Amino acid sequence: MEDFIRKHVMAISVFQWVLTFLLMGISFTIMLLYMLFTSFWIIPVVYFTWQLIDWDTPVKGGRRVEWVRRWTVWKHFRDYFPIKLVPSASLSPDRNYVLGVHPHGILAASSFCNFATEATGFSDLYPGVRPWLAVLAGVFKLPIYRDYLMSAGITPVSKDSLKYLLSCCGTGNAVFIVVGGAAESLQSSPGEHVVTLSNRKGFVRLALENGADLVPVYSFGENDIYEQVRFSPGSWGCKLQLLFQKHVGFAPCLFKGTGVFGEGSWGLNPFPRPLTTVVGRPIRVPHCPVPSEDEVSQYHALYIEGLKELFNQYKDSCGLSPSDSLKVI
Repeated sequence: MEDFIRKHVMAISVFQWVLTFLLMGISFTIMLLYMLFTSFWIIPVVYFTWQLIDWDTPVKGGRRVEWVRRWTVWKHFRDYFPIKLVPSASLSPDRNYVLGVHPHGILAASSFCNFATEATGFSDLYPGVRPWLAVLAGVFKLPIYRDYLMSAGITPVSKDSLKYLLSCCGTGNAVFIVVGGAAESLQSSPGEHVVTLSNRKGFVRLALENGADLVPVYSFGENDIYEQVRFSPGSWGCKLQLLFQKHVGFAPCLFKGTGVFGEGSWGLNPFPRPLTTVVGRPIRVPHCPVPSEDEVSQYHALYIEGLKELFNQYKDSCGLSPSDSLKVI
């Protein structure tokens, strides 16, 4: 009976996260707009006024709340899969870091658990280093949701926000960027090891401009927790995804998971499959306020090489076959 209850507590902890990710922002926006036309109009007026005053806070370090990052619900979330964070080298609190996380997957579950919570013990593994998970900047315009994200140490993936963390907040800052973004999420499929990286050099330029070390990160199993409905090229679904990707910054995916109360039914919950996130060795980067294209390309190539080495080093211990290889597109 105890195992039965624990299993469902873990499933519900993941389900609330999925609903929060998909619905919290739009739900609070609609609710506050509706309240403007009721006797409770003062509540949204006060909040929206305060939000305007507080508009720049997300790009200036936000409002991190360690209590939120250490909620017990995140431990249940971790154990559902389970998720494990593996350090391959130490990170010095005397340096700043730009860490590229691969692959994106559908909802980047491992990235959230490892770097927006303390469920896998990031602060214990890297004492003195503060993790910042960078996500789509547009979600920080949504009421209430923006405050929830900031409390977890989540920041906009904008140049101003990331530059502030790397240049105005001292040392010991680790900025995690899911580099592949929307394009990579469309490649997500069980058993696939494809990362969108060949033409993604902005994070390398950011590291050079701020003298932050580059660190590759790979999450084994991230692509296995959902089954994506793939649209054929030229279909209406494919065109819609590309349209959103170009103008909004994310691509709506149709995906299948499991039900909250059992794997026999389809639902929004991811499949409970092991996720192992390995943080690679830092690549020392010099401070170049105005890096040349050759310098950016040089460190971009070093980063790709480091990511491939990391994948090959840990693929056997993460259940992959020796023939599996990482494809960079």
